[in-house]
Amino acid sequence: MNDKKEILKIQDLQTSFFTDDGIIPAVDGIDFSVKEGEVLGIVGESGCGKSVTSLSIMGLVPKPPGRITGGEILFNERNLVGLDEKEMRKVRGNDIAMIFQEPMTSLNPLFTIGNQLIEAILIHKKGWSKKQAKDRAVEMLKLVGLPRAEELIREYPHQLSGGMRQRVMIAMALICDPKVLIADEPTTALDVTIQAQILKLIRELNERLDTAVLLITHDLGVVAETCERVIVMYAGQIVEEGPVNVIFKDPQHPYTKGLIKSVPDVRVKKEKLYSIPGNVPKPGTVRSGCRFAARCEFAFDRCLKENPGLYETSDVHKTRCFLYDKSEVSVDDHALA
Repeated sequence: MNDKKEILKIQDLQTSFFTDDGIIPAVDGIDFSVKEGEVLGIVGESGCGKSVTSLSIMGLVPKPPGRITGGEILFNERNLVGLDEKEMRKVRGNDIAMIFQEPMTSLNPLFTIGNQLIEAILIHKKGWSKKQAKDRAVEMLKLVGLPRAEELIREYPHQLSGGMRQRVMIAMALICDPKVLIADEPTTALDVTIQAQILKLIRELNERLDTAVLLITHDLGVVAETCERVIVMYAGQIVEEGPVNVIFKDPQHPYTKGLIKSVPDVRVKKEKLYSIPGNVPKPGTVRSGCRFAARCEFAFDRCLKENPGLYETSDVHKTRCFLYDKSEVSVDDHALA
């Protein structure tokens, strides 16, 4: 992986929503990159900014009220922020594609599966005939493991099961050979058997086509099974980042520790599952200090006054916690609040 180049690089991305109640920062200055062929996971509770990050990359933040207010989104060193809709359409679906949470909201119920796949090809592949596009659609349906693909292209979304619709969405996302695939909670509405099949399929396609995958989920089990690196988000910020095996073995941010602790373990009998106390704060409501401080059992005075930066705890591991600020924090400061 080290010899692969960065294909997508996010620098100080800031996305806000302008409402009658004021400006709400949903994504607040995040930085990360994805290399060719890499599977990167973004994990966190609902409301932490995961989906807004993906919509920002795709240029799909609803305007109004949303707007990217700062930072860069570099795809192959080209900044996508500020591109007009016509230019963004050339990138969206062709270079960067996305699988959404619920396929029934993304597939048009009035058109057949074939019509929707063929349209996606003809928009981006200039000079292709309709027959070439149809053959490619059938090929992609077979590639994602759907039976009787030649018949399936004549059917409508409501005639398919949830798992089949999700496979159609994956086929549609990959039909133009994108360099980056964003999968936003791709298995949320599926049962565990189909979920395992979809995750296996995404990983197989990633390895076969060398497509970089950005997998957005709240499920740590999905991250452990599928990803190489993971970013943990909380209240619009990245709070921990590193290789999956490193973070699962030695989580450092109190939020990450809480997430891992709350995963059920069938090997251990517990009367009650652990849950992190409190809730994710509404964006913009934490005016000072660490955004996790109100829920953190390790919080001390400094946490309530200053927002910590991302501290490098190793060459591959970063965490946003004053407990790892070796340059300034004394041992005495680590007393509980």
